[in-house]
Amino acid sequence: MSGVIDYLARPAAWLMSVFYSWTHSYAVSIALMSVVLMIILTPLTLKSTKGMLEMQRLQPEMRRIQAEFRSDRQKMNEAMMRLYQEHKVNPLSSCLPILAQLPIFIIMFRVMHGLTTRGPDGRFVPEHLDKTNELYLALSSSTEMRSFGLDLAISPKNAVAVSFWSGLIYIGLVVLLAGVYLIQQRMVASRMSSPTMSATQAKIFQYMPVAFSVFQVVLPTSLVVYYFTQAVIRIGQQAYITRRFYGSDESLGRQAQAAGQRAREIAKDEKTKKSAPTGPTVSRRVTPPKGGAIQARPASPPSKGGKNWAAQVPRKKK
Repeated sequence: MSGVIDYLARPAAWLMSVFYSWTHSYAVSIALMSVVLMIILTPLTLKSTKGMLEMQRLQPEMRRIQAEFRSDRQKMNEAMMRLYQEHKVNPLSSCLPILAQLPIFIIMFRVMHGLTTRGPDGRFVPEHLDKTNELYLALSSSTEMRSFGLDLAISPKNAVAVSFWSGLIYIGLVVLLAGVYLIQQRMVASRMSSPTMSATQAKIFQYMPVAFSVFQVVLPTSLVVYYFTQAVIRIGQQAYITRRFYGSDESLGRQAQAAGQRAREIAKDEKTKKSAPTGPTVSRRVTPPKGGAIQARPASPPSKGGKNWAAQVPRKKK
């Protein structure tokens, strides 16, 4: 697996070297790499968004199938597959960008780590590049990956350890990344409509990328630049998605929102029916006595030796 990642890291490092030969700036080269990868991923994002909305539009029908075949899992799955085929919906299409992001993250981490590998003298010994490459020559003669006054080779955590006040600039980049992630997720959350997602789950979904940005504190600052550029592009991407899929009342997004509302109402009705009593309350008393009326049980005579036994025993008349 490591060999495959290294093999894929070579084209990514080569692309960065091309951008560096144009700009002679590490940060700009990394940002341009992020732009290229976002251009590649955008068609997948649009396709997954459309697939997710088509799935949401089928939610009322999916609820009906779940209620009808609740006791038979096999028939439920068969009915779901017929529904997907009838409407030409792929339930896995919304996972495409997520599946693509993981290997890209691993490759970019390997590239940034490999370019700043240090030799015994503290200078960089870049990996994944030819020794005649301009980027290789620039890094191999230096101990820092300087761009805009920042060393992109170190993590914000290490920058703070070296100099607290200077390190605050690196921490500020991470905070800025978290803010951009929050704006992006709020744009997504404002359109979401899911009958199965609770308020707590929605909050977790909204703040999870913010937590991911905090993780960048221990990663090279070069990756912070990479993800910050991606997050800014995604804000524009989400604005385009809103205009394309939610631009009119008849748009796919508006239909999905209306279907989500109907699905929530169906789920609420099902919950009400389950909690409602199914019949009259059964008395705890067993079969009533003959004659209809409940006869009073005669009081038991006081036991001999009891507290009021003497007062209750009838006396003979003199």
